[in-house]
Amino acid sequence: MSELPVTLFQTSVMAPAQGDGDQNEKAVANPLSNKIQKILGKQLEDDKELLEALKDVSSFVKENTLLSRRNLRGAIERRSLAVNSEFLASFGRVRDSLAAVHADVSGMAADCGRLAARLAATRRQARSLLDETAQLRAEATRLGGQRRLLSAFTAAFQLTPAELAALRAPEVTPAFFPALERAARIHGDVQLLLQSGHQQTALEVMEQMSIYQEGAYERLYKWAQSCVRSSDADSNICLAKAIACLQDRPVLFQYVMDEYCAVRRQLLVRAFIDALTAGGRGGTPRPIELHAHDPLRYVGDMLAWLHQATPSEREALQSLLRDCRPAETPTRIDTALASVCEAVCRPLRARLEQVLLGSPGAVVLHKVSGLIQFYRSTIGQVVLDGPLPATLDELQALSQRAALQALQAQAARLCERVTPPAADLAPAPAVLSALSLLREALDGGGVVESRRAQVEQTAACLLEPLMAAVLESAAALPARDCAVYLLNCLYRLHSTLSLYEYMEPRLESLQAQLDAQLEALTSEQASSVVQSLGLTHIYAGLQSPPPGPLSQQPGLGEAAVGQFLQRLDVFLASPDMLTLPQLRLLASSAHRLTVQRRSAEVVGVIYEKLYTAVHEPSNGYAEPDKLMPRTPDQLKALLVV
Repeated sequence: MSELPVTLFQTSVMAPAQGDGDQNEKAVANPLSNKIQKILGKQLEDDKELLEALKDVSSFVKENTLLSRRNLRGAIERRSLAVNSEFLASFGRVRDSLAAVHADVSGMAADCGRLAARLAATRRQARSLLDETAQLRAEATRLGGQRRLLSAFTAAFQLTPAELAALRAPEVTPAFFPALERAARIHGDVQLLLQSGHQQTALEVMEQMSIYQEGAYERLYKWAQSCVRSSDADSNICLAKAIACLQDRPVLFQYVMDEYCAVRRQLLVRAFIDALTAGGRGGTPRPIELHAHDPLRYVGDMLAWLHQATPSEREALQSLLRDCRPAETPTRIDTALASVCEAVCRPLRARLEQVLLGSPGAVVLHKVSGLIQFYRSTIGQVVLDGPLPATLDELQALSQRAALQALQAQAARLCERVTPPAADLAPAPAVLSALSLLREALDGGGVVESRRAQVEQTAACLLEPLMAAVLESAAALPARDCAVYLLNCLYRLHSTLSLYEYMEPRLESLQAQLDAQLEALTSEQASSVVQSLGLTHIYAGLQSPPPGPLSQQPGLGEAAVGQFLQRLDVFLASPDMLTLPQLRLLASSAHRLTVQRRSAEVVGVIYEKLYTAVHEPSNGYAEPDKLMPRTPDQLKALLVV
């Protein structure tokens, strides 16, 4: 069907080609023919509009006949007429619909006009009602602002029902303290109302808050007093806050603290008496008074119990006052702790005085004094001031006086028994007993702060009478025996005191006495050696030489010098043969060696002078090198060996 119009055009164009040549030229000159030729010469595949038109023609031209081609224009026109008729019918229906819509719109416009007229009439009639409504709305806005202002005022300057209930409750709960704090804050904030000109309201609020506060503080004070009287005061979590709140009422605060201290005093002294007489639960630990026969343990157990009890009391006070103002808390704790610990002063003093007056002995008293002094220092770090430290100070002074008096009495008894030394020149038994007593007394100890004074007093009580007794017993002895005996006694004293601190002055004094006795004993030993070697005349001649050559003087000739050198050789071969018998009785080998060394030095000095004189040509000694072949240095080396 799509090829039918093309066939029609081909038939129409090819028909003139059957005539002669003239007709061909006319056909060429015909414009229609030219257009047809132009159309035929076109590429139909590229002309989309023509193809679409041909497709539309093919839809109603069914057959490609001569008749169809002749009637093609009429068919197309009829086709166009049918389409226009159909369009006209459709447009008529649209026009009818538009007319109906126009009628509806006109009706609606008429209705709207009527409604607008009615609305205008209604508005004119309701104008007064609108004015009244606006007035009521403005009044509602004003009242709403006043309501919010009143709510804010109530929230800022009034307590809530829950807070009032917490303040008025018979039992203090954790909710009590925020309510009381808020009442105090409101009482302070009322100053703003006074400054803003609302004096009447401010005074009423201030009076109301004052009533609330006074009632609350009175209730809090009574509750706190009842709490501190009970045994579970330390475990009550609200008590510390209650004490902190009562700081604003100093009188009530002091009443509560006095009540607390009175209760704790009773508990502390009861516990102390129970520890003394009944012991712990089940008998462990045993009662302290079971050891009353042992003064040192008895006193130590009592003071150790106090040393354990006082930190517990301090911790309880710190827990009670933990919420108080930090600047005032340490002073309040110290004051309260001093008041609590006052209870044990009387029973402690009575028992310690009984021990001190029982004459347990100088050493025991000295150790008791050191024990009291130690615990005074230790407890004083917990209880800084008050009756308990003062009581311990008094007891320590009393024990120290008793210890010194007993020590002096015992030292006097020992010094009375100091007898003359035995044949071995060793210290007398009384001297050894006194030194043993001194060691025991110094081992008693004490705190570091007063250790020096204690050591010096103890040493003075024993050493001074002991030294006097030793010197008195040695006065009747010969010089050599006296020097050896004093050296032995002083050596024992020096060895004993060197074990203890703060003894430097006394050690220096003893060392000076030792040196003096060593010097005296050295002089005796040197005199004995010089005399045994036959150096007496030689030394005297060398000290004050007579006029003329020494070799011609009596006692200084070559024979006398040779005899001295022979004795010197014997002495060098056996130095101990010339040692004094008393020197072997020295307790210290160092002292013995010192005396021997110093006496040998004396021999060396005399030998050096003699050697110089012999080798002096003016003294007339023949062959001095053969007479004295050893040089002084060689002799000194042999003497040292």
